[in-house]
Amino acid sequence: MGTSDDVERVAAPLLQTAGLDLVDVEFRSGNIVVTVDREGGIDLDTLASMSRAISAAIDREGVGPPSRYELEVSSPGLERRLRRPEHFRRFVGHQISLRTVPGVDGERRLEGELASADDHGIVVTAPGLVDDGRRLAYGDIERAHTIFDWRAALARTPSPTARSERRRDAKAPPAGDPDSAQREMADTL
Repeated sequence: MGTSDDVERVAAPLLQTAGLDLVDVEFRSGNIVVTVDREGGIDLDTLASMSRAISAAIDREGVGPPSRYELEVSSPGLERRLRRPEHFRRFVGHQISLRTVPGVDGERRLEGELASADDHGIVVTAPGLVDDGRRLAYGDIERAHTIFDWRAALARTPSPTARSERRRDAKAPPAGDPDSAQREMADTL
């Protein structure tokens, strides 16, 4: 049976040729999950073509499970799972949520800002933690993911009312236009 490293070895060159980044490879109960990304996002056609190419390469190289498997090639989504040091380094300065393995000192669940990440572990800062934050080795982390800030995203998105007002303002004649009353009247009829 192949490992996620074997699948990564086979998939990475195909993805690189297509201008995609390999984010992660996981084996989940009969499924191989290959997560890919690129600047600006990925469309469904690209995911489908990469799925066919990676599936053929896995079968050709014999690195998949010995029994039937399902291959899922997907984008990471809004909240990104963090598993490797390079994942953590990429999201320094972002909000994350994590759960530690049992037996690690302190609370098992933690949300806060990923203040730093190096080859050995991370530092998370959050209200209620000491000034330097909480340092965790990668081996102490059971699961971690980024937290998408819905409030900030919604604040950046104009409301339907604001869009309607902009359209109305764009149609309005310049101030002091003598024919504006006639045009407004014609528009209402």
